[in-house]
Amino acid sequence: MGKEELLQIAIKASLKAGEAILKIYNSDDFGVELKGDDSPLTKADLAADKIIQGYLTETGIPILSEEGKNIPYEDRKDWGQLWIVDPIDGTKEFIKKNGEFTVNIALIENQETVLGVVYAPVLNDLYFSSKEKGAFKIANGEKLDVSTIISSASSLPLKSNRTTYTVVASRSHMSPETEAYVAEMKKEHGAVELISKGSSLKIVMVAEGAADCYPRFAPTMEWDTAAGQAICEHAGFEVMDWKTKKTMKYNREQLLNNWFLVK
Repeated sequence: MGKEELLQIAIKASLKAGEAILKIYNSDDFGVELKGDDSPLTKADLAADKIIQGYLTETGIPILSEEGKNIPYEDRKDWGQLWIVDPIDGTKEFIKKNGEFTVNIALIENQETVLGVVYAPVLNDLYFSSKEKGAFKIANGEKLDVSTIISSASSLPLKSNRTTYTVVASRSHMSPETEAYVAEMKKEHGAVELISKGSSLKIVMVAEGAADCYPRFAPTMEWDTAAGQAICEHAGFEVMDWKTKKTMKYNREQLLNNWFLVK
């Protein structure tokens, strides 16, 4: 399959997963359970994962999903290609019903992002990208067929009239180190606007030009960032591993990310 077809499949998977998520979101019956690390799992996570798996399995490319994260490194270390999926990024935001959660799908080749899809079902914003075409955003994407979505979406970054340096940060995970970084930006840029958001919306806010940077000095996993990183990189921005000072790589032995900076 070519990249265009793979991107179309990923977009369809994200929109269909979003439909299933919204049905549960609007039912108030989330079926919340706690996983081994005390993070929440809902019926919506499982329903979305099943739908996405159904679409992506047809591509013949292996899948690394948050809900199937126990694949041994020995089994995946030689994967030249893989999908990295988070059926709901921001489950805590889902449970809080603030709408700030996303469906994340990324295609990785040789540890680098080659396409990504981030869909926010409640906000009805769809972000997608490929290394060849660049990065794009469209609202009300679920009302259109995929070819129309791809042809009518707006290229990222969008035009912005911002004059204040803007930092986006986690709504649920603001660390002391992040607060220190924001203080440094105030010294460097003067006035700084701080925006709090949930899920991978923080990453794509930089890609669309709504924020200048996103420092993440707290734990994340590969599936939290892969799709957003694809969109940022294909929009011309950088997602830098804070430890190595290089672009974040994927399908590593340790799936826990180092701290990172999006700018």
